[in-house]
Amino acid sequence: MFKSAIHEDFWPIWMAPLTRSRASQPGNLPTELHAEYYAQRAHPENGAVVILSEATPVTPAGHGYFATPGIHTPEQVNGWKKVTQAVHAVGGKIFCQLWHVGRVSHVSLQPESQPPVSATAVNGGGKTYIDADGTRKAVSDPRALLESEIPAVVEEFRLAAARCMEAGFDGVEIHGANGYLLEQFLRSGINDRTDGYGGSLEGRMRFSLEVAEAVVREVGSDRTGYRISPIGGEADGQRHDHNMLETYGTLADHLAEMKIAFIDVVESFSVGVREEGLDRICARIREAFDGQERGLYVAGGGYTRETAREALDSGKCDAVMFGRDFISNPDLRRRLREDLPLTPWDRKSFYLGGAEGLTDWPLAEEKEEKR
Repeated sequence: MFKSAIHEDFWPIWMAPLTRSRASQPGNLPTELHAEYYAQRAHPENGAVVILSEATPVTPAGHGYFATPGIHTPEQVNGWKKVTQAVHAVGGKIFCQLWHVGRVSHVSLQPESQPPVSATAVNGGGKTYIDADGTRKAVSDPRALLESEIPAVVEEFRLAAARCMEAGFDGVEIHGANGYLLEQFLRSGINDRTDGYGGSLEGRMRFSLEVAEAVVREVGSDRTGYRISPIGGEADGQRHDHNMLETYGTLADHLAEMKIAFIDVVESFSVGVREEGLDRICARIREAFDGQERGLYVAGGGYTRETAREALDSGKCDAVMFGRDFISNPDLRRRLREDLPLTPWDRKSFYLGGAEGLTDWPLAEEKEEKR
């Protein structure tokens, strides 16, 4: 779907998934505000080549933060229709990121206040936002999914992918990164299971691959992407894996064999910071996703205009994902292309609230006129 456009575009810049916690309550519904926000960043010349929606829970049990819009009810589907129609009206493309937080949650966010589910019953630590006041509480102790329960979770991902097509999305991205449910199964430092979904790398990969296979069957490989983060840190603090190169290289091989459209690789959580050994892991993943015979390698995490250009020109990736810079610069791609100054983002407006800090950021021309 994207290869010809990517290879013809000198600045193939994508918008990363960005949790903004502004879903309407009750029901965790996308609104007209979401439609305006995404449409502002979807212009094919000035905005993102492809937009990845904020992480979107596939089931009520998949929620881990207050006010994140889901894709598990008809009302949510109708809300997302407004978003996709607004994006398509300006000529943009948008994928929905399918999300299940696993153990990164609090019982107040779970159906009937049940414990969150995971690959393990071990608490990963950390805190999460639980209400409109921005209250943060420690994540709750999880329970390990029974082996017999896992097929139902796979089915929830498939059904969510089907709802995305009903809502008008151009495709979906499976969130297998940042310490959430799929990665909780994948990583040897988290997965302590002794059944068919644990132990060996094949067992630990099984859940991720079953989800990917189910989604591909539902929407097609050319409408499916997958996000990974072969690094430490972020939402779940206990994310060690004894062999990151083997784990993520092998997973990438299997995903590439499914002929999915792209792999989205979170390479860093900070500008200018790259973990030791990461370049070797990324090169291994690039072998699987060469952007020619196989899917695209989309790099993200801590990129600047200069490092993005270097990565693209060197062939390390096919596209670069920008996140926070898109919040405060709806026309980011134009600014990068023309080397215009970027408006700094404001962390205080990342989560919760309304239009302020969401849809009130000026374009480059408007900023100049206000001076």
